[in-house]
Amino acid sequence: MPASSILVVDDDASVRRVLQMQLVEAGYTVATAQSGTEARKLLVESRPKLVITDLRMPGLDGIELLRLIADDQIQTTVIMITAFGSIETAVQAMRLGAYDYITKPIDYEALLLAVQRAMERQDLIDEVRNLRSALDRRYGFENIIGHSESLLRVLELASRVAQHDSTVLIQGETGTGKELLARAIHYNSRRRNQPFVTINCGAIPRDLIESELFGHSRGSFTGAVANKPGRIEMADNGTLFLDEIGELPLESQVKLLRVIQHGEIERVGGSAPKTVNVRIIAATHRNLAAMVEDAAFRQDLFYRLAVVPLRLPPLRERRQDIPELLEHLFRQARERHNMPNIRMAPSLVGLFAAYRWPGNIRELENIIERMLVLSNGEIITENDLPEELRQASLPQQRATLLLELPDEGISLEAVERELLLRALEKFDGNQTHAARYLDISRRTFIYRMEKHGLRQEDLTR
Repeated sequence: MPASSILVVDDDASVRRVLQMQLVEAGYTVATAQSGTEARKLLVESRPKLVITDLRMPGLDGIELLRLIADDQIQTTVIMITAFGSIETAVQAMRLGAYDYITKPIDYEALLLAVQRAMERQDLIDEVRNLRSALDRRYGFENIIGHSESLLRVLELASRVAQHDSTVLIQGETGTGKELLARAIHYNSRRRNQPFVTINCGAIPRDLIESELFGHSRGSFTGAVANKPGRIEMADNGTLFLDEIGELPLESQVKLLRVIQHGEIERVGGSAPKTVNVRIIAATHRNLAAMVEDAAFRQDLFYRLAVVPLRLPPLRERRQDIPELLEHLFRQARERHNMPNIRMAPSLVGLFAAYRWPGNIRELENIIERMLVLSNGEIITENDLPEELRQASLPQQRATLLLELPDEGISLEAVERELLLRALEKFDGNQTHAARYLDISRRTFIYRMEKHGLRQEDLTR
């Protein structure tokens, strides 16, 4: 079957015939099967891009066919056709991996729209898969696990920008995999055989950051006993990854801007500029646009960095990827600790999916590691989970915030300030608990406190 092919599976010959006619008229290549068993054979032989299958069929029905597709790891998208009274079963099919469902009697306009969207999704998956297979095995896109649409969109953009030298700004919460994405961009670029140099702007003291970035000349300061190249110079002809760019001091931001604009650096204590050819990828968990508004980050540098902005979604926005991530990280951890026989109870997957993961993939990885090293038997059960994951199984109560909206308007800044104060009061000034209550990181909470000029003594207002 060609790449644009569709397999229609239905035990009703008239339905197969009408579906085939409608889809061929729309420009697709269509094959048909009268049973799930026949469809399975065609799937293995022809690998169609899309399968449209009836839910209720004698023998191998639509649900069983969907399971076989998943078990055999056949890369295709599935749309279910179901009678109106079987919608509940169709929803179950979507949970098992079906992309969409159409009810009988079939609305062919709705069907063609669903087919178009399914094809676009499969094109995206195929594009990312082909890209992944061509990349370096260690740092390629294939190491970024998941097939949620929000993640696929980021990977598709990243794969396109990798072919160019444009500056990239990767934004996302701590633990979402920003460095992994930066490496994937580099190793899929024309610079892949050149250096990939990283620097964490928040981990270096302010008085040393310029020396680390730009290098220094001998005698430029106490302890500078020899000439030393900086990270930018070390990344010449390659890629420089500036992690936590939001922590870079304002005075260093001016010099970085010159590197981006003119491709020149000057070592600390040096007398002549040096030309460099560096592709810059920056990353941050902070809101740089808000920092620009607060004069905490240079606007000109922000726009130079954010030529191509990419936002990695937090794990709570891509819950459907959690089972795949869990399996991948659990397998890696078992290999690392030489514990091949240990297993995880299947019932735990639901608890992992229900948890909000404030620390994202890094937290997931750490919890898996903890469970393995502390496990007593060969099967990890709910008793081996940390308390916060066990609590995820309890019914979640939604809090409703009631606000009066006066006719004359209201200040959003004032509302945010009040929420910060209320959360601190609720937890007796404990910033960690207050941040968790507001569903933000502690660093974000502290940043917002600083933004509003709040101090612990404000609790006694």
